[in-house]
Amino acid sequence: MATLKVNGGSRPGNVRHPTAPGAMMNSHFASVGEDASKEAYEHGIQVIDEDKNFNGDLYTYLNVEKIIPSGFNYHLISVFGSQSTGKSTLLNYLFGTQFGVMSEAERRQTTKGIWMSKNKREGDSRGMADNILVMDVEGTDGRERGEDQDFERKSALFALATSEVLIVNIWEHQVGLYQGANMGLLKTVFEVNLQLFIKDSKTIPKSLLFFVIRDHLGTTPLRNLQNTLLADLSKLWSSISKPSGLDNSRIEDYFDFAFVALPHKILQPEKFEEAVEKLGTRFREGYNDPKKAGLMDETEMPVFLPQYHRRIPADGFSVYAEGIWDQIVHNKDLDLPTQQELLAQFRCDEISREVLVAFDEKITPLEDKQAEDARVGRATIIPDLGPAMNAARSQILKDFETSASRYHKGVYTRKKAELESKIDTRLKTLFQKQLTAAHKSGVETFSNAVSADVKAGQKKGATYDFAQIVDTEKKRALAKFEIEAKSILVEGAQWSSYAQELKLYQKDLDEVSARLRKDEMRRLATRVERWVRSRLDESIGLEFNKIGTGRGGSGAPEHGERPPAEKDLWDRIWVIFTETVEGAEKRFTDRAQSFDASPEEVEVGLWRLRRKSWGVLRAKIEEELMEGNILLKLRENFEDKFRYDEQGVPRIWRPTDDIEGLYTKARESTVKIIPLLARFKLSRTSAPPPLDAWIGNAPESVLPADEEDLAPIGGVDEEEGKSLEEEMTLLSDSKATDLLVRFKKTADGVFVEAKRSAIGGMTQVPLYFYGLLLALGWNEIVAVLRNPIYFIFLILMGVGAYVTYTLNLWGPMTRMANAAGQQAWDIGRERLREVLENSDTGRQAMAMSARQGGSRHRDADEISMDTLNGDGKKKQKDDVDDLDDI
Repeated sequence: MATLKVNGGSRPGNVRHPTAPGAMMNSHFASVGEDASKEAYEHGIQVIDEDKNFNGDLYTYLNVEKIIPSGFNYHLISVFGSQSTGKSTLLNYLFGTQFGVMSEAERRQTTKGIWMSKNKREGDSRGMADNILVMDVEGTDGRERGEDQDFERKSALFALATSEVLIVNIWEHQVGLYQGANMGLLKTVFEVNLQLFIKDSKTIPKSLLFFVIRDHLGTTPLRNLQNTLLADLSKLWSSISKPSGLDNSRIEDYFDFAFVALPHKILQPEKFEEAVEKLGTRFREGYNDPKKAGLMDETEMPVFLPQYHRRIPADGFSVYAEGIWDQIVHNKDLDLPTQQELLAQFRCDEISREVLVAFDEKITPLEDKQAEDARVGRATIIPDLGPAMNAARSQILKDFETSASRYHKGVYTRKKAELESKIDTRLKTLFQKQLTAAHKSGVETFSNAVSADVKAGQKKGATYDFAQIVDTEKKRALAKFEIEAKSILVEGAQWSSYAQELKLYQKDLDEVSARLRKDEMRRLATRVERWVRSRLDESIGLEFNKIGTGRGGSGAPEHGERPPAEKDLWDRIWVIFTETVEGAEKRFTDRAQSFDASPEEVEVGLWRLRRKSWGVLRAKIEEELMEGNILLKLRENFEDKFRYDEQGVPRIWRPTDDIEGLYTKARESTVKIIPLLARFKLSRTSAPPPLDAWIGNAPESVLPADEEDLAPIGGVDEEEGKSLEEEMTLLSDSKATDLLVRFKKTADGVFVEAKRSAIGGMTQVPLYFYGLLLALGWNEIVAVLRNPIYFIFLILMGVGAYVTYTLNLWGPMTRMANAAGQQAWDIGRERLREVLENSDTGRQAMAMSARQGGSRHRDADEISMDTLNGDGKKKQKDDVDDLDDI
């Protein structure tokens, strides 16, 4: 404590020396307008005098103190507080400056204007930061200025705008007071600071409000005093007028806070000096360490943090400070109102709060209703909202006018405008939300009404006019919206207009109409596509069925022209396809006109229809050319040519017939159908049909969504890398070869069957045998004819023989009988073996037989039903293996 210096001398005591002046003024500082020498800047400089003049020699002082070369390595502190609270004394104790202090015997102002001095305690044991500049600001609420608080406001704002740390010097007993704690002055300073210097909380550096609570007795803990000040500041911030965009800002976005309590300087001088010494150690540089957040003692944390620095280089500070002061001096919001204006402001604010109570009772339930509807996503139109808003607005303005119009006219007019703006903000929100609800409800109702009318027209089966339906429902929706909008207009409110919203509503109705029309066009296209599919399924199927009807027999040419059913197949299919699609296009165009569709939409729809129709045709052709279908058609075609003559009469094969020649002609004729079916080619040009020209290029108005469901087509979509020739290839070479091989096997089977039929008819009984049979069996014939039972039995046998012959069942019956006999023989042998095995004699005989037979019977297996094949014979090993594989 012995090293503590004040004003360069020893610590002042409570007893003043006789030679000391009654009050020490700042006469040893360089004042504004003074042509001072370098020695005059030794203790500091007056930055702004009491007449609001800025000192142009500030740059010189900073140069003398060697602040200019430091760049950004300097810090600025200001002190703010009521007059005669010991601000200058505190600065002198902390930084060794020589600001003038007030004498305890004479209560008069010592600091006039704003003074600046460099920290004189650099390099001492406190570890203070380098180049600390300290500004001593004229005290507030001084009797010398009286009601003229203009300089107080402007000097406080200057200190706040330029300083990193603003020390707010306050007595303990002033905490919780409005004027005593300078809350009124801070409110004005905060408001103007927001308007002049703050755009947002991200680009403007923060400031530290350092509250120094003087003469703290310890009765009230510092924490409680801190909470009271923070609560007052938050309440003060919420009540100030903020610029647009900063309505939801908080005081913490722009200021940090620090608090310290100092003992009574006169009653507890040692403790006071000890606390000041400790406080001085905090004026050092530091940074926020997230790892140590909440762990460090707040009373020891440094005050110079990077986020507080204004980032103005030292050589530009004087110009920067002069520009700040010029903005402050010319700002009219800092002009001091008269006592009459203050009274008018107070009463008008009070009356405004009173009349807002009745307004809230009427409007708050409506706001809650809209908020609830918005929360659940329901667009509800509140009935009688317009009369309720008009009544509430007119009543509150009338009540305010009745009670507040007798006060200061200027204040009354301004406060009335503020009240009107406040209530209009809430009413405008109600108005806009009601219009939004009407907008959403109207659009939804319009869409549902159009869809319902379309469905009704579809159910009746009549041709409905979609464009007329849309036009009628749109007029109805617009009329309903205007009625609802007019019902909520607020009289006298400039914002009460729905013209813009009506335009948006019309625009949305047009967009919904376009969407509904596009959906209807899609449904129309789908219906037309189904119509095309049904027509092509029937027509193309008939054309392919003609391939299986080759009733030409020996007339089927081995070389030369083919029958029309085969030669012109693809020509007929192309003609059928194009004619069917042309009919579908006409249907589509005629129906689209009733939708009021644009030519571009019709063009896109027709282009999509042609592409879709080709896909339908291609799918139908692929279905007809499936392996099973095409083999069946080839066999039918071959059998019609082979089994039937020129007149279409079935052939009965005789040994004298040229079966080989007919088979060769029919087979070669049918084989030539495979290459015909392999590629879609017109017989007239021997080239694929002009599919690319028929479909055409994509219209300019086509959208990506219109192409999403379209399959690529070779020769039309170049980016697919597939040519028109490849698109028209229906059977690959490998598949055509496979079909040819399989068809020839089938044809060979038909030929063998025909050959067997001819050979079976070659056996003839001699004629004399019938005479001999008649002579020898005459008695038996007569006996059978005379006996009814024999006669009926004979007739039944004849009918059975005829049926068996007709159905060609003699062979299967013979094989069945042989199989049954063989199986009976094997089963009998098995039973005999079992009998022999059950007797001693039999076992001896079997053993003897086994020795004699040796290995002859070693491979004989036991015979059972599951070892017999379908012919009643014993299964071979290969048969058993095949069954296991299945």
